[in-house]
Amino acid sequence: MAIESEVLVVGGGLAGITSAIAAAREGADVRLVCHKRTSLRQASGLIDGLGYVPSRTDPYAADEITQRRKDFRTVRTERGEYMGPLVSPFDGFDDLPGSHPYSIVGPEALREGLALFDEITGDMYRGSHTERNALVPTFGGTIKPTARYPSAVEAGLASDSRPMAIIGFRSLTDFDARMVADSLELADVPFEVTGAEVEFAEAFRADTKITRLAKALDHNELIDATPARTALAAAVDPHVGDAERVGFPALLGDDNTAEVRADLGERLGVDVFEISMGPPSLLGLRLEDRLYDALDAAGVRFVTGNPVVGYETRANEPHRIDAVTVSHKGREVPYSAEQFVLATGGFVGKGLDSDRQQVREPVFDCYIPQPADRYDWFVDDAFGDHPYARFGVRPNESMQPLGPDGEPEFENLYAAGSVVGGADIAREKSASGVSLATALVAGRSAADSVR
Repeated sequence: MAIESEVLVVGGGLAGITSAIAAAREGADVRLVCHKRTSLRQASGLIDGLGYVPSRTDPYAADEITQRRKDFRTVRTERGEYMGPLVSPFDGFDDLPGSHPYSIVGPEALREGLALFDEITGDMYRGSHTERNALVPTFGGTIKPTARYPSAVEAGLASDSRPMAIIGFRSLTDFDARMVADSLELADVPFEVTGAEVEFAEAFRADTKITRLAKALDHNELIDATPARTALAAAVDPHVGDAERVGFPALLGDDNTAEVRADLGERLGVDVFEISMGPPSLLGLRLEDRLYDALDAAGVRFVTGNPVVGYETRANEPHRIDAVTVSHKGREVPYSAEQFVLATGGFVGKGLDSDRQQVREPVFDCYIPQPADRYDWFVDDAFGDHPYARFGVRPNESMQPLGPDGEPEFENLYAAGSVVGGADIAREKSASGVSLATALVAGRSAADSVR
């Protein structure tokens, strides 16, 4: 017997959760199923809207030609020139190709998606007071334009002119504080910045060091008979110098990070902030926890750890999905619904799959526009405008995936997030914004179709 709901969301990332909450707020009975919870633990925890417009060239529209200077700071388009990064994510909308998700859903979808995110995360995130992008340092020493950022990184914004010290740990080789400081200087930041490595909790195992350090600071555990925060402050103090703010890799606690930062700041006499890291990303994990709490609060039921392995259409209605099949403890369980949302991610999240012949969407086998010759999927420049970066389903304004004939493949299927094509989210710095905007529209469209 099938497990029933009105709207079923397939995918548990930012787009899946947002679409589920958006549908639930429209009064629909919503369920979410996913193989793994999210890819947020591999992400920065920063919520980008649109940071750059790298090109107006669409791989499926040869007449949209753009000349781009090699200097990444400058983008020349048919409609003008941007000295990147964009001051506001909305500054670049008019220069995006028509196939871009933002061009399809419009700027209000992003505004409303960000507003929903603000409501879900509360004081955990900053940036809702303005439409301007914030400039946030990353663990690679780059500056990322972002629309929303965790409160834990606020004191590190590159628009702040106060002198900064970056602190790393000698046993944590994934974060090189001196390299971060040097890269920030090369980026012409408006403040003095220094970097130093300190010895701290050297005995912790390398494979769990980030989470282990976070828990030790959370609970102020004894390290060599000294409370963890006391030991860390003592190691860092000689390197503060004239700095008025000190940045650490994002491991300053998990459950009690605000308390840890405040305690260290008081001991050092500076503002303390975190710098986003690669996986495992505690900034991403903290956001993941908040998002799943929001699902609970919205009354959305969810099942994680169970992949969707197939689907069934209704009898005599090949363009209407009746149920998806979920693998659960060796059994295949049908989950039926009136409306479905596909939010499984792009190549990284396995929402898109590929071999040497084609790129495909593995759940519903939706149409993915792509050149027939795989050598046309990419260009020779490693940092160039690769067509594969924009692969994904092509939706209409309601976010229904379209077939090669331009008609919806299924009457009751909507798509959201990185599975939607048309955006080069890595170069644009638009991944989170695309997820929020498309998910808001997809979730609402699905709920409206239930009525």
